Amino acid sequence: MTGRKGIVCAGTWILDVVHDVERWPEKSDLVHIRDQTAGVGGGPANVAVDLATLGAPYPVIPVGLIGEDAMGEEVLQLCHRAGLSTGRIARTSQAATAHTHVMNVPGDSRTFFYHPGANDLLEQEMIDVEDLAAGGAKVFYLGYLNLLARLDRIGADGRTGAAQLLSRAREAGMLACLDLVSSQAQEYRDRVEATLPDVDVLFLNEVEAARSTGIDISGPGDETAMASAAKALIDCGVRHSVILHSAEVTIWQGASGARVFRPETVPAERIVSPVGAGDAFAAGILHGFHEEWDAERAIALAFRAAAACLGGRTATDGLETLRGLLADQTAV
Repeated sequence: MTGRKGIVCAGTWILDVVHDVERWPEKSDLVHIRDQTAGVGGGPANVAVDLATLGAPYPVIPVGLIGEDAMGEEVLQLCHRAGLSTGRIARTSQAATAHTHVMNVPGDSRTFFYHPGANDLLEQEMIDVEDLAAGGAKVFYLGYLNLLARLDRIGADGRTGAAQLLSRAREAGMLACLDLVSSQAQEYRDRVEATLPDVDVLFLNEVEAARSTGIDISGPGDETAMASAAKALIDCGVRHSVILHSAEVTIWQGASGARVFRPETVPAERIVSPVGAGDAFAAGILHGFHEEWDAERAIALAFRAAAACLGGRTATDGLETLRGLLADQTAV
């Protein structure tokens, strides 16, 4: 990949409407919305905006499908505000822009009410991987598997559409990265297993690891079970690295072994919303792969980005505090 520059952020593009609520209601109860903020959502959108916000000194290329509606316009405006090009975000009249109502209890947890809209219509033929590679892109990041109906389908060859797309990216000379989502899809594990052999780098959290492998992971601190899951995913075909992260521990598993990293605890009073923290983490790691950093340097940036994200209401606005970090790489 020598000489290549740029990270492609392909897949789910969502408008997140984040509602800060005082507490989670009982059934049929009422709680007040204390604040409301809109931002982009979904792994590719969050990673792209995060990298742009941090000052990535290379092209960051959004790729996806949105509706021809007001929500789609807002997604494009948010991209333009971040300095991102939108020429490869297509629009359709066949579905609304995907959107999520995020119910956030500050300092506690968040719950997602998601409408898939145009994301369910995205298919691999809409993404010109070969042209992106010909333009010099180095990393191809796709998210989220199990949230892209047509790319999730398992074909007669036993592979998902996502697997075929990632295979094209690899064959074109890019590093093929995949991110998972914490959905309750019935075919979750089958889809993951049908995609892994075409993945260079896999991102997932402890919930997704349990659903992908069937290994019981008791919580974010269950290092032993997380390590077993990461090794199982490598054994299922991931080619380079499984990066399994939780709020307490990160397992970086390669073919030759695993490394364990632990972030510093962020005080509860500094946490406004956990929305997007995992994507901010992924943005840091992806930058590290792009710049061919070692694991320690990439993890240091990833942890710093995730911690900053916790201080913002949307999935991306917390990283404003680190603006310009990547443009001055001596800061890491």
